[in-house]
Amino acid sequence: MPTARVNGISLSYEVTGEGDPVVLVMGSGAGGRAWHLHQVPALVQAGYRVITFNNRGIPPTDACSEGFTIDDLVADTAALIEHLDVSPCRLVGTSLGAHVVQELCLARPDLVSQAVLMATRGRNDAMRRAHVRAEREFYDSGGRLTPLYGATLRALQNLSPATLREDKEIRDWLDIFELSPVTDAAGYRAQLDVDVEESRLDAYRAIRTPCQVIGFADDLVLPSHLSREVADAVPGARYTEIRDAGHYGYLERPDQVNSVLLAFFRQNG
Repeated sequence: MPTARVNGISLSYEVTGEGDPVVLVMGSGAGGRAWHLHQVPALVQAGYRVITFNNRGIPPTDACSEGFTIDDLVADTAALIEHLDVSPCRLVGTSLGAHVVQELCLARPDLVSQAVLMATRGRNDAMRRAHVRAEREFYDSGGRLTPLYGATLRALQNLSPATLREDKEIRDWLDIFELSPVTDAAGYRAQLDVDVEESRLDAYRAIRTPCQVIGFADDLVLPSHLSREVADAVPGARYTEIRDAGHYGYLERPDQVNSVLLAFFRQNG
């Protein structure tokens, strides 16, 4: 992957295809290559040039393990867009990546022509705060999981009951999770500190970028009602909920997700 020196860090990115640019922003603990399983091929086939990248904290982008904020991630994304000279462009984010895109719509609306926000939220509830706190405590304790135990936890947290019921599907998912464990890089620990400390829903009422919000009906990590709140807050935002999909809905139900985002791009392009 090429790297760019932006916003004071070395950031790795990849450009695939030709056409109007779409920037995909990944959630915590994963690299931009995860988008290449399903979203990048669909977007390229539809005639888009797709830009994926590793957020700070995910190698080979700088780890920045001393810590960083959501503003840093937003500034990184803005700087990459400017470095590649692709503004204004479409952006798609999931989980932490959606948080980044929402804040970018506020901070630099000139860079964003359309935004798709998946598995997102504008505030935290008690369960989500406890979950994040538990992850931080586990990381700081030096705890170690076996690959299979880690894989089962990821499956329970991120996949829908519909997928968990399918023996063949779940065996395939567990194989994938075992082979691609969540990174234990120090930068990932820094990503865990990037959270919604106070509600941003009122602030999102100032967003003027056309937005499509996608919630996943069986999302345990960021339940769909939190995504719907973002859609309700952003003026004119559309909301679509994908059934039988957990937090990894963009991987579980890629055809449905891709259909929604491509339709949104066509109707608002």
